Amino acid sequence: MSALVKLIDVSKRYGHAAALHPTNLSIERGKTTVLIGPSGCGKSTLLRLIIRLIEPDSGRIDFAGEPISPDNIDSLRRRIGYVIQEGGLFPHLTARANVLLMARHVGKSQEEMQTRLREMCELTRFSGNLLPRYPVELSGGQRQRVSLMRALMLSPELLLLDEPLGALDPLVRASLQNDLKEIFARLGHAVLFVTHDLAEAIYFGDEIVLMNEGRIVQKGTVSDLRERPADAFVSEFINAQRGIATV
Repeated sequence: MSALVKLIDVSKRYGHAAALHPTNLSIERGKTTVLIGPSGCGKSTLLRLIIRLIEPDSGRIDFAGEPISPDNIDSLRRRIGYVIQEGGLFPHLTARANVLLMARHVGKSQEEMQTRLREMCELTRFSGNLLPRYPVELSGGQRQRVSLMRALMLSPELLLLDEPLGALDPLVRASLQNDLKEIFARLGHAVLFVTHDLAEAIYFGDEIVLMNEGRIVQKGTVSDLRERPADAFVSEFINAQRGIATV
């Protein structure tokens, strides 16, 4: 299976501090790759580099065999869905307007948008009765479903999720985890999912990528990380989350 996204010696610095050391990573089509690691290890930086919210200092990122550049990022963003923690919805827009934002921007017809909106509500289990509400009138789980609908509206090839469930209470989080896994399986997109929670990484990930201090430390399954740790940090990270250490 060919890679949809390839990072080739990609790095990012802020002043003298390295947010991401030269990094190589492939995101495969139809698979969920999970980035995990402690806060500040470079997970979110890597996502922002792919969608070009920040520019790399060195290296190259390819999307479907084409280098991402300032010249083509606008068109490529239409092929990428992006969900952040707490949704990132525009507070002055209703749920419907938030979801339809990019579809309107690219000139979709009213019929196309309404058909797709119904599909998205069904896919994410979001009640159409809630579409006229503003984000402040929605629960945290509902806001994340709206954010997911917005990210999926243009049928992206790649879905980037930056700790999308981190701010939710455990019951809502568990429900959304189940729904997201079903959505990933139904759509078959390439997914890059950021979390700091190892249990969540195990639940979603076809491949787990453990990062620390701006570097990829080890890639593989949780069994690879637990039974064949690349260094002491890997074992320390696994053992720190004792509740799932024996999964």
